[in-house]
This record gives sequence, structure tokens and C-alpha cells, in this order.
Amino acid sequence: MVGPLIRSLWSSTRKSLSSSSTHLKSCNFLPRTSALARAFSAGPATAANSPIEPNISLDPSRLRNVAVIAHVDHGKTTLMDRLLRQCGADIPHERAMDSNSLERERGITIASKVTSISWKENELNMVDTPGHADFGGEVERVVGMVEGAILVVDAGEGPLAQTKFVLAKALKYGLRPILLLNKVDRPAVSEEICNEVESLVFDLFANLGATEEQLDFPVLYASAKEGWASTTFTKDPPVDSRNMYTMLVSMMERDFYLGRILTGRIYSGTIRIGDRVHGLRNKDSGVEKIEDGKVLKLMKKKGTSMVLTDCAGAGDIISMAGLANPSIGHTVATVEVMSALPTFELDPPTISMTFGVNDSPLAGRDGTHLTGGRIGDRLMAEAETNLAINVLPGVSESFEVQGRGELQLGILIENMRREGFEMSVSPPKVMYKTENGQKLEPIEEVTIEVNDEHVGLVMEALSHRRAEVLEMGPVPGNVGRTKLFLTCPSRGLVGYRSVFSSDTRGTGFMHRAFKEYEKHRGALGNVRKGVLVSMGYGTIKAHALMSLEARGTLFVNHGMETYDGMIIGEHSRDTDLDVNPVKGKELTNIRAASKDENVKLTPPRLMTLEEAIGYVASDELIEVTPKAIRLRKKYLDVNKRKTMSKRPKE
Repeated sequence: MVGPLIRSLWSSTRKSLSSSSTHLKSCNFLPRTSALARAFSAGPATAANSPIEPNISLDPSRLRNVAVIAHVDHGKTTLMDRLLRQCGADIPHERAMDSNSLERERGITIASKVTSISWKENELNMVDTPGHADFGGEVERVVGMVEGAILVVDAGEGPLAQTKFVLAKALKYGLRPILLLNKVDRPAVSEEICNEVESLVFDLFANLGATEEQLDFPVLYASAKEGWASTTFTKDPPVDSRNMYTMLVSMMERDFYLGRILTGRIYSGTIRIGDRVHGLRNKDSGVEKIEDGKVLKLMKKKGTSMVLTDCAGAGDIISMAGLANPSIGHTVATVEVMSALPTFELDPPTISMTFGVNDSPLAGRDGTHLTGGRIGDRLMAEAETNLAINVLPGVSESFEVQGRGELQLGILIENMRREGFEMSVSPPKVMYKTENGQKLEPIEEVTIEVNDEHVGLVMEALSHRRAEVLEMGPVPGNVGRTKLFLTCPSRGLVGYRSVFSSDTRGTGFMHRAFKEYEKHRGALGNVRKGVLVSMGYGTIKAHALMSLEARGTLFVNHGMETYDGMIIGEHSRDTDLDVNPVKGKELTNIRAASKDENVKLTPPRLMTLEEAIGYVASDELIEVTPKAIRLRKKYLDVNKRKTMSKRPKE
């Protein structure tokens, strides 16, 4: 029996189709294979060995294309799990849509994913999107292929910073969201709290310039965890099944056998296997043809499996193989069509990092992909499927990678090191603009919630980072908690998350999202101390570390390898200090009467990749290998460093 969650979502969607209810009776799926049940029970299928969908007629009035948008951890991926289960999908694990290992480890959605959910003779094409602003490009590139959105809001927390970010994207493209108040099963959530959250969401819609129709949003009360929801929603734009076939590519992936697989929503017409199609894109000089080809495979998601079909019609979300060059934002259409569909706009990148070859003395020990060519090919492939990332060639086999934030680029680096890449990475640099001779920098909106005793530390740290407090007050319903709303330059927030977590003893919450470019706010204050730099090569000795502990905080342990120019700790003062961590204890042939004292060391502060990205200064680099994260000076030779330090800084 289909559960109440899918019934509520379906009945809340109002389809505004053209008056002609044309049934695509000529568009039949291939016969069901005997292995269909086995394929579904075995989990997701590859495109090459996908099961075949049985004979059905496809009616555009029975389609819904909906994106699920929400703040981080407000329950959208759990919602997708329950919808899949209620429609009979065999889900191999919780958070089934988070298929990437990094997504499961970190508990966040990184890449948008589409799946089809069948109910009776109807189909819901659902798109799960990330909630973090760093991956906003994933939201922007899929809103063009849906007709509606489900805005999931935690009924206990209400709308937060990322809620505003993802909602703004949906409203900008004319979507009419459903408000789904999730987690209403919690004891602390009451009807009065839900009414307050609805009012806050209404104010948020109004502040973002929502139309009267968008302001008249339906409301669902739900518990995605328990799999139920009350009343209903949505608005779908009309689709025309009579025109020639056109589709805007919104997602792309590679298959070993089929090559490039393009996914998007069919805006008009019908497509069949064997049809002649071509790729188009808009340029300043007009519409440019990219490639001519033929449809080799048509596929779509059913639950968590991929099934093959021989035909698809207007309004459906489909994956196709046969073209090698079109990419995200391009149009695929029949050869008679010579006009490209309007593409989506992306927010500009605000942070850049330089990826280069690892040239440290320890290079080549762990990785398998070491050359600049292999690094460049991997980055270019990433830029093809992720439009929120730009890759520009640099000097001496280096590449400038532009993105939305340090978390987004950190995920890319982590994926590459797991694939066997070794490289050196520069610290994040903010991308400035110049308008009318004035220097502009990206400014972010920051919402912070901390215990009262930590407000002073947070305010002091942010004052050094050029933050400006706009609002400050108690948190309703939480005695002893203070909420701060402020704006801060992106460069000031680089590396602040770990500092914030330490200052608030892990009890604080911070959410940030890009706001706009504003006038440059001047130099930052003192946000970091100096470092301890190794001037020895070899294995680090415990005896040497014991004498260095008084100098600051160590990043290494005895037994690790080091080299000249490697950073092994943070100095207790503002200046850098060259030290020798490989110096051993001098031995004599005289044995003392007492037993040799045991060396007892304080556990070191071992840097994670995210902490390293936020920690390194402009004259430092991160050495990334599959097995190690090391900090180092850009120039390993001490004399070279002294020479370069005398040059004026940018």
C-alpha cells in the first residue's frame, strides 16, 4: 500500500497542461525482462545492463517534475528515502540518494540527483538538491527542468541562512514552492510554533520579491522520518507535446560503454531511439551548432534503478546517450530546430585556489597521478559536469580553480586525493571586482547562534575579520543563547569555522551565504600567529619535539617524515621560527645511575584538509597526497624565503 506521504505530495500538485490531453500511445516502453525483479532488488543498475520498463502509455498530465530544496539537515534526503520506499523501491541503505562516499561520510548532499517515483499510473520526477551555498551551482542548473519545488523547513528551527539562498533560486526561475514543515512529530514543536514559522517563511518570500501567486503557497505538515504528511500542493507550467523535440541539458555523467549521458527535461515534442538530433548553444554571435548525432539509448530512473525506454515525451525528465560534445546548459533538439532554449544563470565564483604539481622532497611516494597533465585533465572533467567551478590554465603546469567557497573546493581536493592524485594547493584567494575605479569584494551574510558566555570571543574574532553586526538579540525559546546577524567579507571567513568551533566549545551554530559585491573593507586584523618551520630532513625525533613543545602547538608526531620548509607547528608568537625536529639525543658511553627519563609528548594537532585550507597563509602551500596532508612554505629554501619576504605584499 502506498503511504500517505506520496499521496499528499501528488494530490497537492496541480498540473496546468494545454487543453489537448494528447496521449503518446505510440511511445511504448520495451517489454519487461525476466530479470527486472532481480535488478530492482540488487540496487542501482548501470546504464549498460539496465532493466527494461513494461508497456505503458505516457500521458504528460500524469507527470510531475519537482525539486526538493532546503537548508542543510532539514530533512530533504530523508524525505526522498521515504518517498522511494512508499513506492516500492528497494533502498540498499538510508540516505539512498547520497550515493557518493563523501556524501555519506559528511552527511550532506553535494551533487544534485534525479529519480522517478511511480504511483498508480502517475510519475513524480524528483530532484534532490544540496542545501549548502558552496554547492549552489547544483541548485541553479536543475531548477530549469522542474515545474515546482518543495521547500523543506525544519518546523523547530524555522528558515535559516541557506533556506533563503535556495528559495531565492527557486523564486528567481518562477517556481511556485510548496512549504513542507518537516519534523512536526518532535515534542517541542506545537501548532503555535508552526504558525510562527509559516509567518517567517511568508516574510522571507516577500523580502525575496515573490509574486502574489508564489506568496499563496500551500503548506504541508510532515514527518519525513515517519513517512507521513497532511494536505497538498503545486503548480506546473504547461508543456506542449505537439511541437518538435527540444531538451535543455541540466545534468551530465560519463558511462564506460555509452560515453556521455545527458539528462534534462523535455520541453516539447517526443523523442525515440534512432531519431536524428543535434546539440545547440547560445553565443553572443547567435546560435551555434555543436554536433549532429543519433539517439542510441533513452533511460530514466525508476526508484534507485535506471531503466531503458524506447520513447519519451514532453514534460518528462530523461537521460539520453548518442552525443559526445553537448554539455550542461546546451540544448538537444531534432535537426529541424535551430533555436536554443534559454539557459540558466549562475552566481559568480568568489574564491579561487591554484592546483599544481607536488614538488616537495616527499613527492611521488603515495600517489599514482603526479603530472600536471593528469591534474589538468581531471579538473577540466570536473568543470564539464559542475558549472559552478571554472578552471583556468596557469604557469608551470598549474591551474586556477574558481568556486563558491572553501568547502566546495575542499570536496574536490578530497575526491582527487582518493583517486590517487598528488598535488600542491595554494590557500584560497578572494576574487575581487573593479567598477568605476573602485575595488569591490564579495560580502557574505552570516547568521550565528551561540551561548551568552561566548559572545565576547566571537565578536572580538569577527571584528578582526571586518565583520559588521546588523542585528543581535536573544534566541526565542532558548534561555542563555544569543543570535547574531552580520555581514562579513569572504576573505575574513576563510578558516574561521574551526576557530569558531573552538571558541564556542562546539556549541555554536554558524550559517553563511553569498550576498553581493561591496566596497573593499580594508586589511584584516591579526587572525593567525607565526609557524614553526622545519630546517631538517628525515624522521622526526621525540627528543627534538619535547624541546619544541614550549615554542607553540605541534602539527606532527614523532616518527613522521619532514623536510626543509615543511610547517610542523604554530609558533606562540606572530613571527615564523626555523627549528630542527630531526635532531636526536646525544649519546655517550657513560650510563647514568638513574633510568633514562621517558619522553612524554602532548598529542599533536593533526590538520584535516578543511582546517589546512583555512589555515595556510599566502606564502604557504598544502601538500596533498592519498595518505597525507602536509603544510609547507611556498619556497622551501630559507634564504629564498627571506628574500621574498622583503618584497611588498599584494
